[in-house]
Amino acid sequence: MQPYEVFAVRYAHHAERKASDNFIQADLHEAGSPLDFFVWVVRNSERTIVVDTGFNAATAKRRNRKLLRSPIEGLKALGVDAATVEDVVITHLHYDHVGNYDLFPKARFHLQDKEMQFATGRCMCHAPMRHAFEADHVVGMVRNVFAGRVAFHDGEAEVAPGITLHHVGGHTMGLQIVRVLTKRGYVVLAADASHLYANMDAVRPFPIVYNVADMLEGYGTIRRLADSPGHIIPGHDPLVMRRYPAPNKAMQDMVVRLDVKPKQVD
Repeated sequence: MQPYEVFAVRYAHHAERKASDNFIQADLHEAGSPLDFFVWVVRNSERTIVVDTGFNAATAKRRNRKLLRSPIEGLKALGVDAATVEDVVITHLHYDHVGNYDLFPKARFHLQDKEMQFATGRCMCHAPMRHAFEADHVVGMVRNVFAGRVAFHDGEAEVAPGITLHHVGGHTMGLQIVRVLTKRGYVVLAADASHLYANMDAVRPFPIVYNVADMLEGYGTIRRLADSPGHIIPGHDPLVMRRYPAPNKAMQDMVVRLDVKPKQVD
């Protein structure tokens, strides 16, 4: 089985966050807990798979996020044309993970059954539960279902040899993570199962959550699937950009490579 290269593409940043925005029971006065926003590329000589699709400028303005570049431009830096991508994994349907879906006209979208149930069901009657969703994104994905472009999964599934999806829930009802075989072993793209390294390492759950118990159990699933703690990639941690190298100088601060050993950092 041919291993994959894995890349994180940084496309946005949110600096104005307190610790209480990122950790349950954090000190309300503790500041300085920013988030980065990523999409991911998994590829070898046989296929290229994109994980999540980010958000656009209009959403960034509405939600007060700093858009550094279009995720689509970040993909182009890696030679990936969104218009030709055939498989896109959607870890969950929050605005920052499924926006720009319409820029992947040939893609089949991989989604957990429970995520569509969550995003179209009674939970969305409650403002706190629907806050991180954009109605147009959810409606667009329903249209993709009717167009035959959504592959639903129930729990664990293989997208391609060496790439598996695993339902963990917690953050949303249908959140899934991605396990990828690389030359350094199995890397897990945890997405929002752990926004930051500290959510999982210090067992401090993220406060946007459907089920806290499932979120905590998900930490164990991530550890079980990854070859080591150094093979776990959180979904929003700025440390990812410090711990992994850019493919080249031109991609500095935009793309890092995750299928190689992390650099020594503090």
